[in-house]
Amino acid sequence: MARTGPHQQESDLPCHHRWEVVEDRALTPQSINLIVKRRCALKGLEAREFSAQGLRSGYLTEAAQRGVSLPEPMQQSQHRSVQPAASYYNESERRYGRAVRLGI
Repeated sequence: MARTGPHQQESDLPCHHRWEVVEDRALTPQSINLIVKRRCALKGLEAREFSAQGLRSGYLTEAAQRGVSLPEPMQQSQHRSVQPAASYYNESERRYGRAVRLGI
């Protein structure tokens, strides 16, 4: 039972975002992509150069370059399979790994 009054717990309140009540269904990948593009355009950026997938892959690439072990960013990015997530780590290792710094 939800409490009312000044001692009402935050968890007792319905979930709200800035404009209205949050819906029970998840956003689709397409709707997230449209949100990313719209926000980029609002900031004066070229929207076609940005995508939700680009942000997701950029996040994993940055995590790899900073030496974060794969499970943590994979959980954050909600990758279900190790193989696609690991490909960003493998590419990062080829570009920025210790062997590259040898200068051979």
